[in-house]
Amino acid sequence: MSTLTTSSVVSPRSALLAGAKVAAPTLLSIFPFGMITGVAAVSVGFSEALSVGMTVLIFAGASQLATIQLVTTGATIAAILLTATMINLRFMLYSASLSPHFSTLPLYWKLLLGYSITDPAFGMTIADLNERIPQQLKHWYFIGASGIIWVAWVVGTILGTILGRGVPPEWSLDFAIPLNFLAVLVPSIRDRATVTSALVGALVAIAAVRLPFNLGLITGALSGIAMGMLMETLLKRKERSHAE
Repeated sequence: MSTLTTSSVVSPRSALLAGAKVAAPTLLSIFPFGMITGVAAVSVGFSEALSVGMTVLIFAGASQLATIQLVTTGATIAAILLTATMINLRFMLYSASLSPHFSTLPLYWKLLLGYSITDPAFGMTIADLNERIPQQLKHWYFIGASGIIWVAWVVGTILGTILGRGVPPEWSLDFAIPLNFLAVLVPSIRDRATVTSALVGALVAIAAVRLPFNLGLITGALSGIAMGMLMETLLKRKERSHAE
């Protein structure tokens, strides 16, 4: 449970720092994940400039790794774009959830926030955005979280491109990928509805893992969200019936 209080976030600076603080635990996985991406990119022939440029432009680890893998297999540009798009569809779900918090902001803020959405930034901030952060400071809070993640991701990728093939296999940096998602998932599980939706989403994603274009992940996410909405509805009905 977050220790953040409304009284501790009273200015853009305090909101920025609070966002960075809440996202800081994820850096232990994001930094090595960035290194993995940098190493993978240069190992298949990408230049250092292209590897880092892709990281800055895309800012989405899963689709970057998928793109690198598809390049090594000689996939067409259309196949690469389609796969990356399917993997990143989850950001539409995140954006829909964040939209009520940022709907009154100028376009340039919306563009910046849209670019900066990541799994950990969303997972580590959404509860506080819903419950604790003053409306006029929510964008500063979110950009504080996503900003520190961006720095760790880009610096990790740069280091990975420098190391290149010199990283020994025994480092086993691939542990960072599941650790990254666990760091996001665990703080978000707070009640029966979130536990149930997480379990349903995970089971459906596992069952659908062989679907093409990474549709298993999207199917699991949508199933988990649907179950969470159903659980929330049932719990609210139960509370109303008890009140009557």
